[in-house]
Amino acid sequence: MARVTVEDCVVQIPNRFELVMLAAHRARALASGAELAIERDRDKNPVVALREIAESRLDLSTVEDSLVKTFQKRIEPEQPEEETLDTMTGEQQNWAGAMDDVNEPGSRSLDDLPDDDEEVSDEENLESEADAGPEEGATASYEDTDAKR
Repeated sequence: MARVTVEDCVVQIPNRFELVMLAAHRARALASGAELAIERDRDKNPVVALREIAESRLDLSTVEDSLVKTFQKRIEPEQPEEETLDTMTGEQQNWAGAMDDVNEPGSRSLDDLPDDDEEVSDEENLESEADAGPEEGATASYEDTDAKR
């Protein structure tokens, strides 16, 4: 690169790191087919980008915004917040409907469970264990295992 070109660019962009980033981004844009702001004169893309910056032929804020967008991983959607809130409300309603489908007839819901203040009697526990088969988690007593041996 021509030292004269870099020294001219430092007048426009005093931070050399920022200058390199913007010139490299502009050179990549030129390689992708962006329109030239000056004549090429057999110069390569980095030199053309520096000459464009030195001669103030570019809107630097536009180039900087374009550079920032290339580094962003999450691009904000361009929809109003009201639509987003409506969508979220609909999703919450879908979840509530899905939870209603889980409670089958005959199954216990959270409303049927006893509160912390209420005690469950031993008879109710024994009835629920007797109803449950071995695949449902009922445990065999020691006497049953001895009898099977």
